[in-house]
Amino acid sequence: MREMKKKELSILKSMEFGPRDGSTLQDWCKPLEVLLLEKNHSLQSENASLRIANTELNGHYASLQTEFSAAVKISSDQKDLIVKLEQDLSTIQSIQSRPDAEGADSSALVFPEPVKDATSLFSVASGSPQGDLPQGQMDSLLTIISSQRERFRSRNLELEAANGSLQQTLQSLQSELDSMRADNIKLYEKIKFLQSFPSRAGDSDDTVMRYSSQYEERLDPFTSFSKRGRVILSNKMARTVAFFYTLLLHCLIFLVLYKAAWSESVGRDCAAFCAKKYSDHLHQFHEDRDVWQ
Repeated sequence: MREMKKKELSILKSMEFGPRDGSTLQDWCKPLEVLLLEKNHSLQSENASLRIANTELNGHYASLQTEFSAAVKISSDQKDLIVKLEQDLSTIQSIQSRPDAEGADSSALVFPEPVKDATSLFSVASGSPQGDLPQGQMDSLLTIISSQRERFRSRNLELEAANGSLQQTLQSLQSELDSMRADNIKLYEKIKFLQSFPSRAGDSDDTVMRYSSQYEERLDPFTSFSKRGRVILSNKMARTVAFFYTLLLHCLIFLVLYKAAWSESVGRDCAAFCAKKYSDHLHQFHEDRDVWQ
């Protein structure tokens, strides 16, 4: 049993503390306690080096995180400053392009020289791109203008999407309101029909009285005609169709009246012509006879 334990211990020793590169047979033949102590020292030194490397990496990460936060703050401040400068430039441009009132003091608005230089550069760059500006200033102005255009474009797309969604919501709500109003009027018709039967007189309901006027207006043909007229006049295509339809009806009526008048005139002329021919025939061939008796 002891021999078996020694054999297993030697196998474990050869597997764990076997000869490596740079080790000699004398090192491998050391006792197990010495090998374990050396292994422990090597692991402790490796652990210490890894701990030092981890500390250095944590410090480097903290410094990078601080630099990143500072860069984000600087970028946000620069964006806010760019937006403010663009607003100030647009305000100054609108003030300078506005004509002075009669009798106004020309020195009422005094701008600093850097602002005047910036506005003059901005106006020259927007008015004549091929001026005598340096290339760096032109590039910076073009960058500002392009970024402002992109912001306006994205904001315009957002507003268009919001407007489209609001229009769809408004149309759906309007259709629901119209359907509810039609249902309420139908319910009032049923209530009106039920009230036509003899029953006990009771107090009038506010909900019933609210839709009574709408029911009466619906029965009035003049009110419905005026509503349809307003619907037609509110749409350009409907106005065009109604105009040409009315014009076609007038042309058709004029043609029918002209044909009726022409037919009546032709019949009258034909009757007069036949009477004249008959009279001439009587005078020509029957002069000696008294035809009229």
